[in-house]
Amino acid sequence: MSFNLNRINPNQTQVFFHDGRFETLTDEELEEFLLQMGINEVNETMEQNVTE
Repeated sequence: MSFNLNRINPNQTQVFFHDGRFETLTDEELEEFLLQMGINEVNETMEQNVTE
């Protein structure tokens, strides 16, 4: 399943799926989602881009 992440504020990220759906997740929900998708680590560059 393909998806894109977009940080919308310090504690929420929108997950956009390529079939047109999206969800807004808290950091805790995002971590659980990524674990379910088999992604063990959040990309550090994503977090750096948010703060810049």
